Amino acid sequence: MGRNGAVCSSQPLAAQAGMAMLQQGGNAIDAALATAIALTVVEPTSNGIGSDAFALIWAEGALHGLNASGRAPARLTAEAMRAAGHTEMPDRGWPSVTVPGAVSAWVAVHERFGRAPFAALFEPAITLAERGFPASPIVSRFWRAAARDFARTLTAPEFAPWFTTFAPHGGPHPGEIVRLPDQAETLRAIARSHGESFYQGDIARAIDGFSQATGGFLRADDLATHRCDWVHPISTNYRGFDVWEIPPNGQGITALIALNILEGFDLAALPPEGVESWHLQIEAIKLAFADAAAYIADPSVVEVPTHSLLDKGYAATRRALLTDTAGTPPPGNPPRSGTVYLCAADGDGNMVSFIQSDYKGFGSGITVPGTGIVMQNRGANFSLDPGHRNELAPGKRPYHTIIPGFLTRDGEPVGPFGVMGGFMQPQGHVQVIVRTIDQMLHPQATLDAPRWRWDEGRSIIVEPRTPIEVIDALGARGHEVRIEPELSAFGRGQIIWKIGDTLVAASESRADGQALVC
Repeated sequence: MGRNGAVCSSQPLAAQAGMAMLQQGGNAIDAALATAIALTVVEPTSNGIGSDAFALIWAEGALHGLNASGRAPARLTAEAMRAAGHTEMPDRGWPSVTVPGAVSAWVAVHERFGRAPFAALFEPAITLAERGFPASPIVSRFWRAAARDFARTLTAPEFAPWFTTFAPHGGPHPGEIVRLPDQAETLRAIARSHGESFYQGDIARAIDGFSQATGGFLRADDLATHRCDWVHPISTNYRGFDVWEIPPNGQGITALIALNILEGFDLAALPPEGVESWHLQIEAIKLAFADAAAYIADPSVVEVPTHSLLDKGYAATRRALLTDTAGTPPPGNPPRSGTVYLCAADGDGNMVSFIQSDYKGFGSGITVPGTGIVMQNRGANFSLDPGHRNELAPGKRPYHTIIPGFLTRDGEPVGPFGVMGGFMQPQGHVQVIVRTIDQMLHPQATLDAPRWRWDEGRSIIVEPRTPIEVIDALGARGHEVRIEPELSAFGRGQIIWKIGDTLVAASESRADGQALVC
């Protein structure tokens, strides 16, 4: 708890980079960006310079949204993929690569709200990359697991630079000092050029050259035409609180749909770790995901009925489908009308909810030689089904999993929150909000509480510490429950709530994270 500032991140060295900005006179925006940039160095398993990013920023008395997700290259088409024999998008390699948007987010957010010099935001990350940092335990485990997996599966020539850059000896052990000199130089170039080098300069040419040399689709003109967009955040009111998300192409609307359904039940009267509360939340998220899969896509290309999906009357019709047993719901018909999450706040009232990701661990596996840049694999979330709303098309943004969250009440900020982890993210958002509002837990207790995750059909996974009576009772209701020992499967979150004049910060116990206040 503190009064003058807070930074929460999944990696302590990154959180400390953000706190340094606050202590040097920067604001929450500077702190968030310095943390995000440092995370590309100290947690490359989950994000990098070649990532996408989204942000929700409370500044100047209002909430602002930024969509910095990239688009499919102009030369990548669904027809070409199907002609090559693909029935779904590959997880790795050049076909999964979309234009990285994170660098554009750093630039846009700083230009609009930053206080510190742009180059200063990069200094902690450059120092860590150049002088070296000890690999933290959980990051080390993911890093070495990726090295083992890639050694078996990524044997084509385009993947060779990843091994040279990140795993010359199989990935670092916990505490082993890691140096990433190529990434230090790339960050220095981005800082010096205010991002221009990445999209129109030497870095863009390096990406283009390696793509052409190894059969990739991405070109310099794709990078040069990239733009991030300031967007109007979407929200729903849940028991007097407004829960905010970025609109599609992100999946934040999934959490809002589920919360609208749950609002019709008195969850506060139910035991927090009881089967009734868990069952209702699981069934609500199933309904929300059914709609998400059917309707979320790039709204600049296809119509996304965002307003209708968040209609309270529509939620009531979906709520009526819930029973005492596990279901496998279809999408409704609404009326027509691996990722790193971090958050920061300062004593002036600015608050930032920021998320960036290369998607699956180390993204596409494509590393541009001499740059330290791993290209993201967000294109893996496109569909190859003809006519699907999310069908791959040049210049189109894919269905996106990363979602920053924000909570307000009566027009005033409560604070930023997020739970990273692929399709766990909206499920994590729902569980955070239920535990905060219905169960009235403080932020750290909210993050530490047992979580569940729905995967498909009636299949759910739960943590080993889930009460056995809850597991048995869920099974009796038709849920196919499996205990999952890998805690990262349940997401990794951060929270900062403003309570009166106090900032209450919490960091995920399932990660190497840290919450700092001043």
